[in-house]
Order: sequence, then C-alpha cells, then structure tokens
Amino acid sequence: MKTELHYSGMNDPDQWVFPRVLEEQARRQPDATWFQSTEGESLTFGEAARDAQQVAGYFASLGINPGDRIAVMLPNCADFVRVWTGLGRLGAVEVLLNTELRGPFLEHQLRNCGAELAVIDPAYGAILAEVAPRVPTLKRVILTGSEPGGSGLPGPMDLAEWRTAGAWDGPMPRSHDIACIMYTSGTSGPAKGVLMPHAHSTLFGIGAVRCLELGPADKYYIVLPLFHANGLLIQLGSSLLAGIPAVVRPRFSASAWLSDLRTFRPTVTNTLGAIAAFIVAQPATPEDRDHCLRAVINVPNVQAHEAIFRERYGVKDVVSAYGMTEVNIPIWGKLGRSVPGAAGWVPAEHFEMVIADAETDRPLKPGEVGEILVRPKVAFGFMAGYYAMPEKTVEAWRNLWFHTGDAGMMDESGLLTFVDRIKDCIRRRGENISAAEVEEAIAPLDGIAEIAACAVPSDIKGGEDEILLSVVLAPGASLTPQAIVEYADRVLPRFARPRYVRLLAELPHTATGKVQRAVLRQPGSEGAWDRQAASGGSA
Repeated sequence: MKTELHYSGMNDPDQWVFPRVLEEQARRQPDATWFQSTEGESLTFGEAARDAQQVAGYFASLGINPGDRIAVMLPNCADFVRVWTGLGRLGAVEVLLNTELRGPFLEHQLRNCGAELAVIDPAYGAILAEVAPRVPTLKRVILTGSEPGGSGLPGPMDLAEWRTAGAWDGPMPRSHDIACIMYTSGTSGPAKGVLMPHAHSTLFGIGAVRCLELGPADKYYIVLPLFHANGLLIQLGSSLLAGIPAVVRPRFSASAWLSDLRTFRPTVTNTLGAIAAFIVAQPATPEDRDHCLRAVINVPNVQAHEAIFRERYGVKDVVSAYGMTEVNIPIWGKLGRSVPGAAGWVPAEHFEMVIADAETDRPLKPGEVGEILVRPKVAFGFMAGYYAMPEKTVEAWRNLWFHTGDAGMMDESGLLTFVDRIKDCIRRRGENISAAEVEEAIAPLDGIAEIAACAVPSDIKGGEDEILLSVVLAPGASLTPQAIVEYADRVLPRFARPRYVRLLAELPHTATGKVQRAVLRQPGSEGAWDRQAASGGSA
C-alpha cells in the first residue's frame, strides 16, 4: 500500500489534531481536491486550509476564544467544513447538533452546552426561534446565508462575513484539548454531551485509514451526516489523514447511490443501520457493477446484505466495526477476512476490551454473552466525560472500565459479535434514542395519563428498530393513536417519531414503580395501531 500522502503524525498521539493534518496536506498538495459535494461545491486542501484560518479569524473577531462552545446546526455542505475546520483551528469547541432536532430535544442540548453563539442554516431558523426564548444563554445566531429564517432569532448575522476577516495565526490546539461535543442518548433521561478531545476525534479517522488500507488511488463516498462521528470523523477525517478526495451527498438517497458511484467513481464508503437495507432493496440493473467501489464498511454487517454487496454489486471487501461516540471504534474488521454478522477485532495498540457479567463486571469465557466493556491505551483517545453530567461519567466508568450497555460475545480469536443492547435505548435510522426522552416530549399532550416508549423489530431486515408507544389515557380522554402521533411529529425529530401506538388500561410496573419495558416489548407490534398501515406510506 502506498502511503506517501498519509499524515506524518499518524503514529504520534501528540500530533493527533485535525487542524495540523489539514495544514500539512495543504502544504503537500494545495491544488488537490479534498471536499466535493454531489451538489457542485468543492474545496482543495489549500483552499480549505486558507478558509479555516479566515473563519477562525472571523470567530476570534466576534470575541470567541479557544475553549468557547459554539453550537452548529448545518447540513452536509462546504460551509459545514469551513466552520468545523475554522473552529478547530481557533481551538473553540464545536457543539454538533443533529439537524432533525426540534422542541424539547433541541432545547435540552442548547441549554446543556451553554453556547452563547450558534451557527445554523436558515432552513432551521424557525425551529431554533421557537426554543430560543427558553435558552437564556444563547445570545447570537449566525446564518449561513441571507435567506428568510432569521426572524425571531437573537442578533442574526451572516456567516459570509468571514470572507473579509483576517487569518488567525494563534497557536494550534493540543491533542488533549476538547475539539467538539456530540450528543448521545443513554439508558434514561436526556441526551448526554460527549466531550471529544482532538486525539479522540482523530483516532476515529486513523482506524478507518488502517482498516480500509487507504492509499493515493482512493476516494471516499459519504452519505452520512457530518454532525455524526461516522460521517465527520471516520469518513471525512480519514480522507484528510490519507490525503484523498471525499465526495459528500447532502443526505442519503437509495435511488441516487448507484448513480453517484458511477458519476464520481469513489472506491470506499460506509453504511449504517438501515442504509444497507435500502440499497439492496433497489431493483437490480445491468449497471450494478459499473463502479470503482472496492470496499464497504457495513454496520451491522447482515449476512444477506454482504452477499448482495459482493455478488450483485461486485464489491471485493465488506467489513464491519463496532464503536460509540464515547469509546471511539475499538473494533475493526479486516480486508480479506469476511465475517458476516460479526464486527471485527480490537486494535490492541489503542484499546482493551472484555466481555463481562453485566452486574458483577466479572470477565466471561470466550463464547459467553455479556456486556461489552472498553478502555483506552492511548491518552485522550477516548471521551473526556459527559459535559456537565459528572455523575453520568462516573456511572459509566465503574471499576475503571467504560460500560457500553451493549451485549456481545468474543471467540477465542478475539472476534467480537454484537448481540443486542442492554440499555433501554432505541436504535432507529442510525440514531440512538432514549426511550425516556421520547416519553418526556409526548407526555404533556392533554389526555395522556402515562406513556412508555420501547423498541420493536423493524419489518426491514437489518433495519434496526421501530418505536412503539404504550399509552394509558386519562379518565374521560378520547385521544386516538392518530392524534398522539400527530403531536409526536410536532415535538420529536423525524428519527424519533413512533410508528406504533398501543392503548392500554395500565402499564406493567416493578415493585418500585418502574415501567417494565421488557414486558411491553414481548408482543412486539402485534395488535398495535400502525401509522404506516394507516397511511399506506412509510413511517
């Protein structure tokens, strides 16, 4: 494998800082394309580095200092890249917000991070304006354009002003400084803000470079959102580390997937959750092998999906991985070693992993199912904790191991197979969703006495979960399932919207009053009202 374009600090954790990587690639190949959007935007390494310095200078002129938290709510676009690299160069902390957030979900994350400044696309202006009065820390908003969307927002400004700013020439951030905050759901309660050091962020990309053996002839195709670790750090980050182009689609489209492969000729890509199911469900065509794709990181790697990628699309290597925002990617597959259904092996230079009894943390024997526990071997190659939630950080780190809440098994060779989630967390459309957070958002609807959300299997093979609401109505209330989901659609992000509703006389509880979600999950969606069946469309 040729590695002459690889970042020179790949093996030195003190140099694991993406702004350093960008400056080195800009010196090496200033005119080579790095970022290319399927919509026509593009940035060379040199342009990206110059823009980053000016964007950093712009934020500094607004009084933003290294370590300050800036909320960012942007789609996949060149401005996202400019803001990410610019804030990184300045040493500020980018709080990456899911563009589907709204209502209580968005309000919680803004209040928790305490950002005084937000950078958003005008398309999300009305959504932010609705919650802004309840977020007293938010003082200013920068819009990426002058389109309508600034009404009701505090002090709206135009990001285009960065073009007249002077370049920032301050010190580089250090590998142990916090680069960003990404929010992830847990077993209960609201989403937690994961503190991501620069070293941790960069290690995501280093793992992908090594897993896929990226070289000068490669090009990454990215369909996942850049506000997530997979799209931003694993994919775009690895393209930066390897010095190769990245083709980025604003959002995944199953019907455009093959067309993009034929047009842009990428060599590697990632799928996550139901994306693979949507791809393989597309009608077969004579052009299915007319592309340059050599490898796919497919999570989870369902056996039937891998077979189609290989046999129908002619992809040589299909590998998988396992990780979390908190723990990086402590499991990677290997090219040439097909293990459908399994995730891969631990890169021993970076991580330790054990399968343990979920109650006692006692390590289990190979082949036994238990909780996946992880810890880093590299300083700051892991999260630095949950922002403003020290008790949650301590809880997750019991006995000096990070408790993932996931069940898995490991064989004698160290091959990990993910089995299921231990936590009360729903996985849908590539998102981890807290059942409690869904319940808290819908509970204010007049007529609901009690509500519980839980995961039930999707009818799409490999399509993760659907959300079932079990609802007890208040005496005299006449709410219908339709009315409940209509309200849910107003207060929940699209990925968290329930498909099924079951009206019950009471919910099952433990002796201490906790809802027994396992009991509610047992019958699955049988007998529940189904919005998809009611509408004849997709949920």
